[in-house]
Amino acid sequence: MPLHIIRQDITRMETDAIVNAANPTLLGGGGVDGAIHKAAGKGLLLECMKLGGCKIGMAKLTSAHKLPCRYVIHTVGPKWKGGTGGEKELLKSCYRESLKLALEKECKSVAFPLISSGVYGYPKDKALKVAIDVIGDFLLENEMTVYIVIFDKASYQISEKLFADITEYIDDNYAFAHVESRLERSCRAPKMCSESCAAPVFLDKCPTFSGTLINNLAQIDESFSQMLLRKIDEKGMTDAQCYKKANIDRKLFSKIRSDVNYKPSKPTVIAFAISLELPLDEAEDMLKKAGFALSHSNKFDIIIEYFISKGKYDIHEINEALFAFDQSLLGA
Repeated sequence: MPLHIIRQDITRMETDAIVNAANPTLLGGGGVDGAIHKAAGKGLLLECMKLGGCKIGMAKLTSAHKLPCRYVIHTVGPKWKGGTGGEKELLKSCYRESLKLALEKECKSVAFPLISSGVYGYPKDKALKVAIDVIGDFLLENEMTVYIVIFDKASYQISEKLFADITEYIDDNYAFAHVESRLERSCRAPKMCSESCAAPVFLDKCPTFSGTLINNLAQIDESFSQMLLRKIDEKGMTDAQCYKKANIDRKLFSKIRSDVNYKPSKPTVIAFAISLELPLDEAEDMLKKAGFALSHSNKFDIIIEYFISKGKYDIHEINEALFAFDQSLLGA
């Protein structure tokens, strides 16, 4: 774990394996396929000639030759026919079969191009959704670092509606500061204890408020690590479920768990808030524990606020949007 979306030339990836979007002959072609064969040298072509081609949706493995990885996994994606020819299931199979081979070879890292989104015409936003869904499901059950490698911005695209919605949200909120205090947003109780009270009282003396106050006071000295572990227990999640949903590496989570005073980065805190599906006020509380806050003068923060306020907690979808807006991604 986890899943990264990066802008890079896949032939330069120093992962255990890279995936080639090949044609059925496996003898090279254009685009990613041609670039990989060129960088690997003639030895790759000679090895591929012995494989007898590959069916659509399947995958075969070779050595990497002159490439800086260990293996090349060749998979044949479907050509887009309007979505009525079983293209989606075939594309899913490309990712599953490639990941299966990587797992069999005990690969710790693998890099994918966006399969079928080039000359095969698969719509880029739909191709990306398939890749994210299949890889995300795989990582919930397996430990591996997976990259989706985008060569240039033109080859990357999220849905037009999502892009437009986020853009509108940014335009509506950018550079506007919150004017309500945390207390004003979280407590709408009158200063009277209840309708039966004869006179105004302090909130900490009110029987309807005191229980919450006591719990809050008990958590004042709580560190970020302690708060995170408490929230995991409250949500009934296991540690693994939480850090995998957060797109966080197991080793990093172990550091957080073992160090009560661990100081996380802001994206790491947000990733855990997303994993725990915290509402906006609780996510802000968790950020404050680590010394951070969301700001309407920061585009990254506004995008995060957009997803949380909409109740959208798919971290891979959030990372797709962050990448589209040239922002840092969540997870580690």
